[in-house]
Amino acid sequence: MSAHCCGQHQQPSGPSDGRQRRVLWIVLVINAVMFAVEIVAGHTARSAALQADALDFLADAANYGISLAVVGTALTWRARAALVKGLSMGVLGLWVVGTTAWNAIAGTVPEAPVMGVVGLLALLANAVVLALLTGFRGGDANMRSVWICSRNDVLANLAVLGAALGVFGTGTGWPDIIVAGIMASLALYGAGQVVRQALGELRPSATVQAAE
Repeated sequence: MSAHCCGQHQQPSGPSDGRQRRVLWIVLVINAVMFAVEIVAGHTARSAALQADALDFLADAANYGISLAVVGTALTWRARAALVKGLSMGVLGLWVVGTTAWNAIAGTVPEAPVMGVVGLLALLANAVVLALLTGFRGGDANMRSVWICSRNDVLANLAVLGAALGVFGTGTGWPDIIVAGIMASLALYGAGQVVRQALGELRPSATVQAAE
């Protein structure tokens, strides 16, 4: 390999990299804890929306771990990490679609009080995460993908709270099913954004490396 691969493409470590790492470690821990809380609560309450949100916390924790691994590395590696995260978001969206269909067929009615309490806790956690990551929303595909995930999570939490009110008011599981569908749409839309930007950052690198 030429020196170009170790030089021009490499982003030197600096204060901004250290700040990214600190923030990513904080949000990784928050998401890991909330995954444990929501997966138990979602199973107990028989809520598809809570279980989907729990897996979203798990996916985000894994994504933040990937982001930590590539902070300060070459743009190509950061774009590849973003591509992996974008594809994982898409898989999550498809999983939620399947879960939503199953609950609709089974006619499951979740426990609204549990949904409301846990949904509020998740909203507060994701609001903290989003505030910490807002400064990185205009960065490269890797860090922008982290911010997009967190933005989608806040919107999903608001929808879960709305579903809890809907289940409580109607006594049916349809509000939970509708919210799960909304969460799937957010995951798929966010995945498309991340994948497009990552591919856009990979194309110039691929062209340069081919020319060498």
